Amino acid sequence: MQGGRKGRVDGVSLKDVAALAGVSVRTVSNVVNRFPHVAPDTRARVEQALEQLNYRPNLAARNLRRGRSGLIGLVVPEIDSPYFSELAGHLVRAAEERSWTVLVDQTGGDPARERAFLEGAAAGFVDGLVFSPWGLGAADLRRRAEDVPLVLLGERAGEGVAHHVAIDNVAAAGEATEHLVALGRRRIAAIGVQPHLTNETARLRLEGYRTCLRSAAHPWDERLEVPVTALHRADGAAAMARLLSLPDRPDAVFCFNDQLALGAIRAARDAGLDIPGDLAVVGFDDIEDGRYAYPSLTTVAPDKRAIAVRALDCLAERLGGEPAALPLDIVVPHRLIVRESSASPQPRSGS
Repeated sequence: MQGGRKGRVDGVSLKDVAALAGVSVRTVSNVVNRFPHVAPDTRARVEQALEQLNYRPNLAARNLRRGRSGLIGLVVPEIDSPYFSELAGHLVRAAEERSWTVLVDQTGGDPARERAFLEGAAAGFVDGLVFSPWGLGAADLRRRAEDVPLVLLGERAGEGVAHHVAIDNVAAAGEATEHLVALGRRRIAAIGVQPHLTNETARLRLEGYRTCLRSAAHPWDERLEVPVTALHRADGAAAMARLLSLPDRPDAVFCFNDQLALGAIRAARDAGLDIPGDLAVVGFDDIEDGRYAYPSLTTVAPDKRAIAVRALDCLAERLGGEPAALPLDIVVPHRLIVRESSASPQPRSGS
């Protein structure tokens, strides 16, 4: 009988599990729904019965009763960005613990596409949205935030829009620049300025870079701040080529993400420079490629798992009917990981 049920997932009921575990149906329901107030030995017995009978909850029926789809959206600028793909993996795994399914899409930072995703979420296509906007400003986001359970990633476009999860970009950029200063580097460049975007990530990283240079009494040179149209390896290589064309080229560079840094390293090595002897390089994001590059990349590492978990915590509060709270700025940890691309304590003599 039990063997037959194991092959018929839909035929196993909470009552069947309760009978096998020797508990009430309500207790089984509490375990299935992850309610905390179940004795550990009872929970273990019920979980063993669930596994033995191969019970699977009818999520569609459960969500229908709650008036929800069980789907949440993750909307990012670029799916093929290693940072966003790694973040998406963390968020999908965290969502599985809540029996949520994540739909992922990208906007390319296009305001029209970002607005369309917000409108689709407001129409009930998904229960809530984890959203990293590049194109929309505070006014657009605020108009939809009351209609859509919304959590923002990256830098919030204005105060009071929605819960927002990010690292302290000013502090992180300052730490990256201070590391290069401490190595004795004198001409420290920055690659990644993006004046064409409304998101403030690049602006805050530039602020951290400049603040550190001022504190270290380094002269400011606007030629060392290189804007980019995108955050890809090719953009980093092009920016590095521009810096190397200067009569007094930099001896260090802070890149606003790891893809830019990897492109910059390639361009510098193609030009015959030693990394880090002639040029120390620091990136941002701690993507997997940087750990296995040669030389391995010094980088700022955001706690991506914490970003995902805290974002879903905020979304769960909204979906759970919690009273609307004032939007929070949630700051998650980061750390500077020093690797081979900045391992040399001093630049070569004569460089």
